Amino acid sequence: MFEIIKPDTHIDFMGRRKLFIGFSLFLLLIGLAAIPLRGIKTGIDFSGGTEIQLRFTGDAPVDEGGVRAATAEFGIEGADVVRFGIEGAREFLVKFQGDLRPPGFDAGAEPDREVTPEERKAGPAAFEAALEAKLGPVEVDRVEFVGPKVGAELRRDGALAMTLSWIAILIYIAFRFSLSYAPGAVIGLIHDVLTTCGLWVLFGQPFDLQVLAALLTLAGYSVNDTIVVYDRIRENLAVRTKHDLEKVVNDALNQTLSRTILTGVTTLTALLALIVLGGPVIRPFATIMFIGIVIGTYSSLFVAAPIMIWMEQRRMERAAPATARA
Repeated sequence: MFEIIKPDTHIDFMGRRKLFIGFSLFLLLIGLAAIPLRGIKTGIDFSGGTEIQLRFTGDAPVDEGGVRAATAEFGIEGADVVRFGIEGAREFLVKFQGDLRPPGFDAGAEPDREVTPEERKAGPAAFEAALEAKLGPVEVDRVEFVGPKVGAELRRDGALAMTLSWIAILIYIAFRFSLSYAPGAVIGLIHDVLTTCGLWVLFGQPFDLQVLAALLTLAGYSVNDTIVVYDRIRENLAVRTKHDLEKVVNDALNQTLSRTILTGVTTLTALLALIVLGGPVIRPFATIMFIGIVIGTYSSLFVAAPIMIWMEQRRMERAAPATARA
C-alpha cells in the first residue's frame, strides 16, 4: 500500500489538542464577526429574484461588461452576469433581485401593486429587444422567477435538511460504535459547516442552492473521514486498555494519517481543477467544497477525536463510583 507517512511516525496529536481547539474557536469567532461586518448575502434561490439565460446569435463580440451595461440601461441595477463556457462563448446567465418588469412599470408610483401575468410575459420580450438594439441579435432561452415566499421556503427546507443529516449521523455513529463516539463526530460536522460558512461570509459570497448542496456533500465527506479514524481507535482498544486512551487515539491518528492526507489531497486536486477550469457556474460549489474539505480533514484529527476522548473519560469517571460500590 502506498504511504506518504512512515509507519513509525508518532505525532502527539492529543498533546496539542487544547491549542487546536483554541484555533477552531478562533475561526468560529472570525466567522461570527464577519456577519455584522460583511452581512449574509443570499442568492435568488433564497431571497427571490429572476434568472435569465441569453444566447447571442450575431457575430459582434459580446462580454460580461457589455451585457451588464445593457441590463442596467434597461433599468435593472446590480445584475450578476456570468458567461457560459470558455472565453468567447456567446451564452450568458443574468441574475438579479425582483421581477423582470416591462418598460413603463413604475414600482415607485405603485409600491403595493404586483406585476401582472401579462406584464411578466411582456418583460422578457422587451428585455430581448433592448439587448438586441445594444449588442446585436439575441435570444432569451430561459426565464425563471423565484418569489420571496418560495425563497423563504427553500431557506427553511435547507436548514431542516442540514439538521436532519446531523441527527441521522449522530444515530448511525451511536449505533455503529458507541454513544461516546457520536457527539465528537457531530460536533466536528457542525464545526466544519459553521467554519466554512463563516469564511464564506468573510469572503462576501452569496448563499444559494449550490452552496447548500456543497455543505451537505461536505457533511458526508467529513463523517466518512471521522469514521475511518474511529474504526481504527476501536480496533486498537480491542487489544489495549481504555486507561491508556490518549495513547490509543494518538496511535490510531498516526496509523490513518497517510490515508487521510492522500484522500484529502486527491479530492482537493479535483476541486482545484474545477475551480480553475470549470467556469463561473460550477466555481462556487467547487470553492466552498475546497474550503470545507481542508477544514473537515483538520477537524477529523483535532476536533472529533479530542471530544471523543473527553466523552469517554467522563463516562469512565461516572462509572468508577458504581464499580467501587459493587
